[in-house]
Amino acid sequence: MTATDPVAPLLAPAAAYPDPAEAPGLRWGILAAGGIAHRFATEIPRHTASTIAAVGSRSLDRARAFAREMDVARAYGSYEELVADPGLDAIYIASPHSEHRDHALLALQAGKPVLVEKAFARSAAEAREVFAAAQSRGLFAMEAMWSRFLPHYRSVVAAVRGGLLGEIVAINAQHGQHLVFGPEHRLWNPRLAGGALLDLAVYPLSFAHALLGKPDEIHAFGSLTDRGVDSAETIVLRHGPVTLTVAQASMLTGMANAATISGTDGRIDIERTFYNPSDAVLTLHDGRTERLAGRHAGGFQYEAAEVARRIAAGETQSPLMTWQDTMEVMEIMDEVRRRLGVAFPGE
Repeated sequence: MTATDPVAPLLAPAAAYPDPAEAPGLRWGILAAGGIAHRFATEIPRHTASTIAAVGSRSLDRARAFAREMDVARAYGSYEELVADPGLDAIYIASPHSEHRDHALLALQAGKPVLVEKAFARSAAEAREVFAAAQSRGLFAMEAMWSRFLPHYRSVVAAVRGGLLGEIVAINAQHGQHLVFGPEHRLWNPRLAGGALLDLAVYPLSFAHALLGKPDEIHAFGSLTDRGVDSAETIVLRHGPVTLTVAQASMLTGMANAATISGTDGRIDIERTFYNPSDAVLTLHDGRTERLAGRHAGGFQYEAAEVARRIAAGETQSPLMTWQDTMEVMEIMDEVRRRLGVAFPGE
């Protein structure tokens, strides 16, 4: 190497990962026409070869309004009609957490692969039912933990797993938003599996899991509303003798929503917001520093492209978000709920 040769980056740039626009196209059906469904319907046709071919809602009027707004060809007034549509290649489950298991099973029983919004279900037991149904039918199923597919996230995970930071000593990650709504809102309603854990804390917990896998020990502290859903929590995970993760979430206040991974050889700071397309800064104890440019438009296109690639290859799960990954994160959250005293009606 000469003095003018470029130094290879320590963190893999976005170009190291597949372009979502180059993935095979799928004809998606969206089950439930809420806010997150609008984002999916915006970003997938904008950034991939896939299309949103149909939407289903319990209200035909609502489905038709969504279809007009998002330029979707077909609207259905029931989920049963949606999953029976022969012109669909996959179903995106965008309903509340409380309905994920039943709606995923409905789609799988109709022979449709599924991408299920995070958190994948209310509990590990429900997630296990869905994966068993997918396995028995040879169908693809995946949790829509979209952050795991973003280039900056994959780059950081690869660097940590590759030992760039040495032995990991601490992980700190937050997800707090000011989401104070009425008691019937899905986030505050126990019947809809509301609370900060399944909606917000799942991000830092899945992040820690992507880096280190299943923890050896779980502790949790938090606050509950008068209806019994968690409004905020601090979760401590222990991996091995020295590694601790502190994951915080809150529906009561906005937080920095950044993440830091500290090891014996240095640290990586992911800027606000770590679970969105973000920049990351590497600082090593030997004096080397590096900034990874991770900001870009959209974000959901990466998970959708991964689904398309795996379905085209005849696979039933993705190595980036395996069934075991989802199960282990669900098991962590089950234990957190047990420690906080959160239970949902109908479990």
